[in-house]
Amino acid sequence: MARRGVAALSAVEARALFERRRVAWLAEDVPAYLALFADDLVMHLPGRAEPIRGKAAYAKLVAGSFLWLRPVSWESHRLAVDGDHVLSEWTIAGEERASGKLVRWRGMAICRIAGGVIHEWREYWDPAELRLTQSLKRSP
Repeated sequence: MARRGVAALSAVEARALFERRRVAWLAEDVPAYLALFADDLVMHLPGRAEPIRGKAAYAKLVAGSFLWLRPVSWESHRLAVDGDHVLSEWTIAGEERASGKLVRWRGMAICRIAGGVIHEWREYWDPAELRLTQSLKRSP
């Protein structure tokens, strides 16, 4: 049920946007990936004291991420729609370009979508778990 005054997003629309995001990430298609985000994006990520503000700032993070990690897989476990918000649970894996080691983490996100693009994003995963995964992968 959509909240009063909020345009409801269908599950089909949400799944299509998230599939385009997954496909663009796996293909390292930065323009297609960033096209799914609004210029006024506000993104909250674990381990950051302040949110990333604006698509241009997020583009820098994405570019750095692709320098570090080659995408390997993106598994979507669940997706739920509540008005203009989408909740998603996923597992992502990538290969460190420098070492060839596989890095995998599971997380959840909530985002607000309007006009077919993501305006707000808040992601949840355990940074300590990701650091542990990376250090275990580097061990002999």
